[in-house]
Amino acid sequence: MASRDRLRQITGAVRESGQLGVAELAELTGASEMTIRRDLEVLADQGVLERYRGGARSLLLRGEEPPFALRAQDGLEAKRRIAAEVAGLITDGESVVIDSGTTCLEVARALGHRRLTVMPLSLHAANALTGGPPMKLLLPGGEPRPGELALTGPLTEASLAALRFDTAVIGCCGLTAADGLTSYDLADAAVKRAAIASARRVIAVAEAAKLSRTALAFVAPVAALHTLVTEESAPGGETDAMAAAGVTVRKV
Repeated sequence: MASRDRLRQITGAVRESGQLGVAELAELTGASEMTIRRDLEVLADQGVLERYRGGARSLLLRGEEPPFALRAQDGLEAKRRIAAEVAGLITDGESVVIDSGTTCLEVARALGHRRLTVMPLSLHAANALTGGPPMKLLLPGGEPRPGELALTGPLTEASLAALRFDTAVIGCCGLTAADGLTSYDLADAAVKRAAIASARRVIAVAEAAKLSRTALAFVAPVAALHTLVTEESAPGGETDAMAAAGVTVRKV
């Protein structure tokens, strides 16, 4: 099992159970206890769990988003396919606002050397876009959330309200036809709403697993989206319902 898959499995198991011992995790993953101890140190450093002698307990409550560092490597190939598809939908000369999150970070990387005007809504994405000569980079105000480095607050929302973009690329924590686009964080949800309101076209990006998930904070109904780019494995019932609501669905 690849290291990132094992870390994800350990995180899920400890989160579900509350706490688990090293021996239990070794049996679950098929890894040695020495490997499990190293994995627990990595996850403890990322703030996912707390170590104790012989095991670990979760620091994530149900409904909380795992740390950025853990999500960044999860499903990376799928995120890059989604990003490449999004890049193909954007024409040189457009103005684009790019949301925070790991999939949107890959979109920023895919657009890094394009002739565009871009406002990134996270410092991770801003860093990925820095240095591309043809691009005009606009930076919003706001307060970066620890770890995520997503920009939130009144300054971010005011920056978005002052502009009109051709395209907004929006990530999510959950997306269903019934509950719409949702986020774990209330401040992040407010910024997403402001980005959607500032753009003529909204492209949502989401891995397949997010299309069966609803997070706490409502952002927008699916009718606010023009296009959804997701994985080929996304649940057909959800994507069909979104298509029926007028969303163009692209599976990659």
